[in-house]
Amino acid sequence: MDWLQITLLALLQGLTEFLPVSSSAHLILVPVLTGWQDQGLTFDVALHLGSLMAVVLYFRRELRAMLTSWLRSVPCGGQGDRDARLAWSILFATIPVGLAGLLFRDLVEQGLRAPQVMAISLIGFGLLLGWADWRFRGQRSEYQLGWRDVLIIGCAQALALIPGTSRSGITMTAALMLGMSREGAARYSFLLSIPVIVMAGGLETVSLWQTTGPIDWRALLTGTILSGLSAYLCIHFFLAFIRRIGMMPFVIYRILLGAVLLLLFAV
Repeated sequence: MDWLQITLLALLQGLTEFLPVSSSAHLILVPVLTGWQDQGLTFDVALHLGSLMAVVLYFRRELRAMLTSWLRSVPCGGQGDRDARLAWSILFATIPVGLAGLLFRDLVEQGLRAPQVMAISLIGFGLLLGWADWRFRGQRSEYQLGWRDVLIIGCAQALALIPGTSRSGITMTAALMLGMSREGAARYSFLLSIPVIVMAGGLETVSLWQTTGPIDWRALLTGTILSGLSAYLCIHFFLAFIRRIGMMPFVIYRILLGAVLLLLFAV
């Protein structure tokens, strides 16, 4: 891999992992527009590691408070303060996507990775995101979710297995429809990404152990750093400007990207 390929893929991963625009759709466009070969599983693991480090670093104070409160709540049957409840909600909201990944992983990889499916998902779920932001947005924070809300957001997150949906996009959409604020929806979506990235990275690592071949440590280190830096900046600026810019720029972008995919891959 040359420096241009390493840099572009790492920046794309870091940015699209947390923006509601679908990382899978962007990564399928890269080889089409550049003619590059697939970057390989090892590099994918490195990029996910960078994104994970970014979100953990950004929310380090919240995560420390959540972990402390959660550990205290375990002997009390799950009863605790708002940090403990938030930690429990993230764990429970992760169950649906974990089960769906185990049950339908082969189906998704073999039958739903067509560019046309991604294009339709980009446009359809993009319009749903815009409608939710316009019609249902409220003022609730991530600390004000009930267990019904957690279940709905968790099930919505499982839809992200469909390429083009965007994990962050569908969780923000569900959260907005439940009356959460833009900031609350985004923060909860980012916190939900931590166990999901860990699970996805774990599956990729297991597959990686079953493969052999030379390892380009220069590419892995550079990709991890660039992915982490771009992901951290993405989280920071998205949360800083989300109240002012809203979701419409991302809705428009998704529609345009979906249209491009349909044009490129039209039969």
